[in-house]
Amino acid sequence: MQYQDLDDSAPRPTVKSSKKWILQCFQMASPTHHNPGGWKHPTDKSTNYHDISFWTDLAQILERGKFHGVFIADALGPYDVYGEGLAEPTRTGTQWGVDDPVLVLSAMAAVTKNLALGVTQSVTYESPYTVARRFSTLDHLTKGRVGFNVVTSFLDSAARSFGLTEQVPHDERYIRAHEYMEVLYKLWSSWREDAVVLDRERDVYAEPSGIRKINHEGKYFSVEGPSLVEPSPQGTPLLYQAGSSASGVGFGAKHAEVVFMAGRSRARIRTQVDILRSAVEQEGRDPQSVKVLIKALVIVDETDEKAKAKEAEFLAVASREGAKVLIGGWFGINLAQFKPDDDLLLVGPPALQGMIRGTYQKLYPDVTKWTPDVFADTFVLGGMGPRIVGSPTTVADELQLWIEEADIDGFNLAYAVTPGTMEDIVDHLVPELQRRGVHWLDYPSRADGNTKLGITAREGVFGVGQVKLREDHFASKYRWRAGSEAPKLD
Repeated sequence: MQYQDLDDSAPRPTVKSSKKWILQCFQMASPTHHNPGGWKHPTDKSTNYHDISFWTDLAQILERGKFHGVFIADALGPYDVYGEGLAEPTRTGTQWGVDDPVLVLSAMAAVTKNLALGVTQSVTYESPYTVARRFSTLDHLTKGRVGFNVVTSFLDSAARSFGLTEQVPHDERYIRAHEYMEVLYKLWSSWREDAVVLDRERDVYAEPSGIRKINHEGKYFSVEGPSLVEPSPQGTPLLYQAGSSASGVGFGAKHAEVVFMAGRSRARIRTQVDILRSAVEQEGRDPQSVKVLIKALVIVDETDEKAKAKEAEFLAVASREGAKVLIGGWFGINLAQFKPDDDLLLVGPPALQGMIRGTYQKLYPDVTKWTPDVFADTFVLGGMGPRIVGSPTTVADELQLWIEEADIDGFNLAYAVTPGTMEDIVDHLVPELQRRGVHWLDYPSRADGNTKLGITAREGVFGVGQVKLREDHFASKYRWRAGSEAPKLD
């Protein structure tokens, strides 16, 4: 099935964009991510995800291509809705098993200098005191290159493994997450930025007057503090977020610096972007200060024909059953309860019928019957994002349409095989983007001229010099600046 956007007939742009695009690799510490069955391809190395060299090699490939960063997704439980539960993700290797992605970041940092290193962390199951320590430590070890994708989690299987009978209700998860972030901000500001003085003559490592308890007492959390870790280079890690519900958009508008979106219609994504930017402005922030990345799978080679041949190879090993495992996790619907040729618009649960009418019929007008197999084939390679296949020129033209029509800032690039997809992008697509002036020829230099240190994660997104949170961010009021009195915590 060839994917088409509703607005695919729009004219190709003839003027080069002046905006530098953000390129980020979208990865997972698992046999597959949004490419069920991809591990079977002879060039795919995803089953080596336990091997540290897999991660260091990937990091060096990305830095060679001057990528802004890599973001490693996570799941805290199996996608066990489809079929016989745990048997299906186990048999297909669909996001199962899953290593702790946090543990590979330091190794990737050791072989790179500028590559931002982002990771998913749930704020539903761990104490903010622990998470604050984790990200401050990572920010120190990476010299300010860590990013934090804030998620509230959505799998009932994860909830059960963390001692709950079912997932915390959706809206309550976000209410709780707002307080969680407030605690993190307070902990990350519990040391004055110049508290550590290393005064050997006075035998003073850090000034006691520069550290304070936060004594947070809220509905969900009681945290005395202070943080265990002194202020890190960024103070607060670069904050990522994804969520298209009203609660998710509101959370992103208040806290996020980079928002991930997914969809195959530029027009529909533009609507989501407009809604987000309006919400950001209502939070008192510059609406352009939140960067939006679209998830996309790019399959590129020297010519359109070679790229399409690669796509055919990847589809040949794709797992329809694995796709149904993913859909079960995403939608909470067991497609195994239906016959392969059932029209889900007629026999599916009301929620699924509503999604088909409200979304998928518009996205895929050529589909006349939404069966379980059609659903699986739609998402089996690249998930819910666009799949863009062709020569460097063809792919760059399509990406430019997304930038200009959807008002996005860059791309969260998924893979069909790893690291091969990223190698192709670096070798074929990046030179074309550099020729057009939308991608760095090299990473920017630090303003202080220090060549031993690369740029921080936040500087990669907002420019050299923007190491800390912007002043219009909610958490900036908590920042305890060098030589200043401690700000109020209420």
